Amino acid sequence: MGVNLSIKDVPDDLAQQLRERAARNHRSLQGELMAIIEQAMQSPSSMPTEPEPLAAKPHGEPCALKTIEQLMAERAAQPPLNFPPDLPRGVDIIRADRDIR
Repeated sequence: MGVNLSIKDVPDDLAQQLRERAARNHRSLQGELMAIIEQAMQSPSSMPTEPEPLAAKPHGEPCALKTIEQLMAERAAQPPLNFPPDLPRGVDIIRADRDIR
C-alpha cells in the first residue's frame, strides 16, 4: 500500500507552474508530482547531501537549517542565564504537581 504525502503552503505561482507543467505533459497534478519524485529518486547521486537553507518564511524572517553542532556552539557562546537562586527549578515544579495527584 502506498503512502499519502502532503505539501502545505505551496506559493500560488509555484502551484500554477506545476499545473502548467502537468498540462504540458498530459498528466494530472498528482501524476506530475509523482513523475518529479520518481525522476529525483532515479539519480540520487545528483541530490545534495547537505540540506540547503530555506530562502525565507512568508513574513520575511530568515529560515536556515543548522546542525546540532552549530546550535550547541551558538548556545555555548551566549552568556549564562542568571536566574534568582530562590526560583524553583522546572523539575521541582513537575514533581510537586505529580505528588499532588
